[in-house]
Amino acid sequence: MDKALLNIETVKAYNEMLGVETLHPLVSVIDLSKAKPMRHMRHTFSFYTIYLKDEKNCELIYGRQRYDYEKGSVVCLAPGQVIGVEDTGEEFQPKGWALCFDPEFIRGTSLGRHIKEYTYFSYAVNEALHLSDQEREVFLDCLSKISHELAHNIDRLSRRLIATNIELLLDYCLRFYERQFITRKPANRDILTRFERLLDDYFVRHDARRNGLPTVRHCASELCLSPNYFGDLIKRETGRTAQEFIQFKVIDQAKELTLDPERSISEVAYELGFQYPAHFTRFFKKIVGLTPQEYRNHSFTA
Repeated sequence: MDKALLNIETVKAYNEMLGVETLHPLVSVIDLSKAKPMRHMRHTFSFYTIYLKDEKNCELIYGRQRYDYEKGSVVCLAPGQVIGVEDTGEEFQPKGWALCFDPEFIRGTSLGRHIKEYTYFSYAVNEALHLSDQEREVFLDCLSKISHELAHNIDRLSRRLIATNIELLLDYCLRFYERQFITRKPANRDILTRFERLLDDYFVRHDARRNGLPTVRHCASELCLSPNYFGDLIKRETGRTAQEFIQFKVIDQAKELTLDPERSISEVAYELGFQYPAHFTRFFKKIVGLTPQEYRNHSFTA
């Protein structure tokens, strides 16, 4: 069993591995059912890859985690992400579709300027997009338009039209993810409740004093979510970013502790996880409009 990690550096190299024709060295739309049988492997790409998976209940490893995904799942990978299944020596026939595009292809285009908005490229595989039948048709229609342009003789508009259609597909994926967030609202509310409880426990256990202020990455990890998916979910549920939510929770704790006359402002700062009391004072005044000492004095004289 080969456990080596393969880095696939170019779109053309991936096409050659799958045994499909290269119409453009930086962009490819691949009907995986027409690719040659392959062995499983763990690998990483140096380009963006979007999979529409048509295998049912297929197992996949993302990073060090193992997941099952259903037919009709869309998995989006940014360059450098590790994905795949450990090699068992068996061959399989892949099914579904893949869209690959190199970062160099979109540089200087509208898509290149907006690519960071598609945060789902950093979601984990267990946060995949699950398409309805109608959404799947829209997805495949976008792939068809990209394929048509790749097969067309190259002219001055080719790059713009291909990049525009890729951007259209990514925008549809944004819309479909927003639908998925809405349809999974009860589960999302449960995550929000667990997030609030996690922050409460963080301060009750004095984790802040030992480890510093809670971070979005830490909270996402504790909830078994990727930071980007977690951040997008919290934003849709609360209207605040996850960082803003944490900050307001810190301020709630700060107000309570500041009104304890037995504690100095420095002690409050360290208890909340601030490395320096001056940082705490600036943070508190920025949000509350008063320094901690001014807030204490005002509350005691009110």
